Amino acid sequence: MSLDLPPVAPAVTAELVQGLTPRLRKRLDAGVAKLAGRPSVRDGDTVRIAVDDDTHLELHAPGGTVTSTDAIRCGCLLAPDCLHRAAAASAAPIAEPEPESEPQPQPQPTPDAVPVSVGEDTPDTRSASPTEPDTPTPDQRAAAQAMYDAAAAVLEAGTDGAGAVLQAELLRAAHTARISGLPRIAASAVSVVTQLRAARGADPAYRLAELTAALRDVLGTAHRLPGSTGPELAALRGAARQPYAPDGSLRLYGLFSEPVLTATGYAGAVTWTADAEGRLYTVSDVLPGGPGRAVGGADRAVRIGDTALTHRELSRAGLAVSGATVSPTGRLGAGAGVRAVRASGAAWREDPLAQLWALPVADQVSRALTGGDGLLFLDVTLTGTVREAAGDCLLADCDGLTLRLAAAHDHPALPYRDNLRLLSAAPGTRLRVVARLDPSPLPRALLLAADHPRDPEAHLDLGLDRLQHADLPAPAMAPAGSSPAPDEAPLHLLRRRVHQAASAGRRVLAFPGDSANDSRRLGRYGFACAGDLLDELHSAAADRSRDVFGRLVPADINRFAHAWLAAAHYTEEVDRSLCAAAWGADPALPPSP
Repeated sequence: MSLDLPPVAPAVTAELVQGLTPRLRKRLDAGVAKLAGRPSVRDGDTVRIAVDDDTHLELHAPGGTVTSTDAIRCGCLLAPDCLHRAAAASAAPIAEPEPESEPQPQPQPTPDAVPVSVGEDTPDTRSASPTEPDTPTPDQRAAAQAMYDAAAAVLEAGTDGAGAVLQAELLRAAHTARISGLPRIAASAVSVVTQLRAARGADPAYRLAELTAALRDVLGTAHRLPGSTGPELAALRGAARQPYAPDGSLRLYGLFSEPVLTATGYAGAVTWTADAEGRLYTVSDVLPGGPGRAVGGADRAVRIGDTALTHRELSRAGLAVSGATVSPTGRLGAGAGVRAVRASGAAWREDPLAQLWALPVADQVSRALTGGDGLLFLDVTLTGTVREAAGDCLLADCDGLTLRLAAAHDHPALPYRDNLRLLSAAPGTRLRVVARLDPSPLPRALLLAADHPRDPEAHLDLGLDRLQHADLPAPAMAPAGSSPAPDEAPLHLLRRRVHQAASAGRRVLAFPGDSANDSRRLGRYGFACAGDLLDELHSAAADRSRDVFGRLVPADINRFAHAWLAAAHYTEEVDRSLCAAAWGADPALPPSP
C-alpha cells in the first residue's frame, strides 16, 4: 500500500469487517484498492485520508497503534457501518505485540537458575505459568479449531482469493487465540496475513516459501494442539513474552552484527557475542521501522547499562556485564539493575572465539537442526558461483564439501547481495565465515559475516559493511577437485505442488491431469510415501460430488487441508533429513561436547 497508515490491531480489523453487510463485504477488496490511491496527511497521531471531495477518513493512533474501532472515523452517510472504515483497517499494517519490555532484575537468583544461550537446545520450561494446565482448556480447543477452519479457508482460496474478508477471519482467529493463551499460533496467523497482503500487493519482499512455512505452522499447530499434553503442549502454546533469568556477571566478546528487517514492519540490529566457554548471547535493538532503521541500526548505542558502545563497535570489542539477566533464547536484558562497561575484544582466530570454529561442521549442523540458533562457523575457500531461481550464490569448498553461500536478505538497502557479487570475483580466497543454516537437500547457508579478504584479523558484517574492489585479493586458483553441486532429489515434484496450492489455492490442483508419472518417478528414487501424498493431494483437490439435482456441492475443505498439511510436513522433514545427510550430520543426535 502507498498510504502511510499506522498499524491496526488485528481485533479492530476483524470487528470492522464482520460488521459489514454481505453486499459491502463483496466490495471490500475494491474499496481497499481504491483507498490506496487517495491522498493522505499525517498530523501527529492522526492520519486523514480524503475519500472524495466531501468525505474524509481519520485514523487516530495514540502511541502509534490503532487499538479500537472508535479510533477509525469516517464522515460518510453510512458511517459507522461503512465500507471505508473496514477498508482503511484492511489496508493498514498489522499491529503486533510490543517487543519484549525492559526486564526488571530479580533480587534473589534462584538456586537452579542456569545461563541459557542461543546456541543451546534447551526447552523453554519457564514460558508457561506454573498454574498452566497440562491439557488444553476448552477455550484453547475452540480457538485452535477456529484457527484451523480460517487457515483452511485461506488455503482453499490461495493468495488471489484470500482477500480482506478471509484475512479478517484469520485475524479474528488470531485475536481469539492470543486471549486464550496461544501466542505462538496467533503470531503465525498474523505472519500468514502479512504474506498474503505482500503477495496481493506485488511487494518485492514477498516470498512464497515464507507463506508456505507460516501456513504450515498454523495448520500443524492447530491440528496437534487439542490432543497434546505436557511439554509438547507448552511448546505449541508458546510464550507471549520471554522470561529473563539472573545470570550474574558475564565477560563477552563481540562476534558480528546483522541488520533486522521484517515484513511485519520491524527493523534494527542484533549483535552476537560469546563468552569464554563459547556460549552465545545477543544484544538486540529492534523496533517498528523500515529499511532506514535497519541500515542505521549498527550505529545506535547498545541498550545495556551505561555503555556508549554502538552495535558496530560491540561486534569488534568486548563487554563486561554485572547483574546480567538472560532470556531462554540468549537475549541480554537491559533492566535498571544491569551494569555494562566496554572491555577488550578478540579476533576470530584468537581464543576464546576460535573455539567456535573448532567444532566439527557436522556437529554444528546437528545442533542447528535440533533447535539451536542455526549459526555455522566455517572455514571455506571460494570456488565460483552457481545460478539459482532467487539469483546467483557463491560456491565454496568446506573441508571437501561443496557449499552454497547465499545472501541472508534480498532488500536492496542492505549490502548482502552486492558483497556476495564482489566476493564471487575472488575465487581461491580462503575465508573464515559465519553463516546461518538454510535446510535444503544440498549444503546451503546464508552468509552473515566473513573475514576481511586482505586482513584476517578483521571481519566484515556483510549486511552492514560494504566491500570495495580494493578490498579483494588478487584472484587465486580454485582448489583442485572442486565440482559443481549435485542434482537435487526429485522431492521438488511434491514441494512444487505444496507451494502451488499455497499460492493459487485448491483449484490449481483440481484441473484434469495425470500425476501418475510424477508419483512413479518419486517411487523410483525411494520416495514412495511422497508419491502417495502427491496422489492424495490431487485427489482431495479434485474431489467434488453432486447432489440429487446434479449440482456441485461445496468441496471438502478439511480433506484438502489435511492432505496439504501432510504433504507440507513430509517435505519439511525429508528436507531436514537430506540436509543432515548432505552435511554428514545426524539430526537426531545432539552435538558432541
